[in-house]
Amino acid sequence: MRALILPTLLLVTLPAFATPLTFEEVDTDGDGLISADEAANVEGLDFNVADGDNDGTLSVDEYDIAVENLSPPTEAAASTAAAAKPATPSSTPASSMPVTPAAPTAISEVDVVKQLEKLSLGKGLDWKVSIVDLLKLLDIDSSREARNELATELGCPADLMKDSAKMNVWLHKEVLRQIAANGGNIPKNLLD
Repeated sequence: MRALILPTLLLVTLPAFATPLTFEEVDTDGDGLISADEAANVEGLDFNVADGDNDGTLSVDEYDIAVENLSPPTEAAASTAAAAKPATPSSTPASSMPVTPAAPTAISEVDVVKQLEKLSLGKGLDWKVSIVDLLKLLDIDSSREARNELATELGCPADLMKDSAKMNVWLHKEVLRQIAANGGNIPKNLLD
């Protein structure tokens, strides 16, 4: 069970759930067009291919078509785009400048709470305090037997295993601790 739950929980928090950067996020200077410099912040975007009319900029339509088939961006690329400074005018046309897509960057920390909040919308599950609700939210077996197995694998003290409520509280905290230890950004109040 442990081999299943931690990767599943971490998978939920990875950028696979991210959407491509919006046109407005990439258009950092707000001029209504995306320059080659701005487009360089979009992982995997080939500016020269996307610039269908070869005017050195991407319109909303050109950008939308270009990102339809892109993989979701890494958090690093998204934060780079958000922090990018406005492009400076250049005497060299943007279409003649070489554009290298941003290299994928390892994610050091993931906002688990944000991802789980998105998943829980409208489901009435209190995943922040209930291991059963957390497992249900992720479509993982939340039966007593499955929780016992997971608690045993995670090293739950024997005295807690005899009391279902105490075991559940311990198990919930331990799963969150394990997620935090594996790169998930879990608030301290959920770990205490």
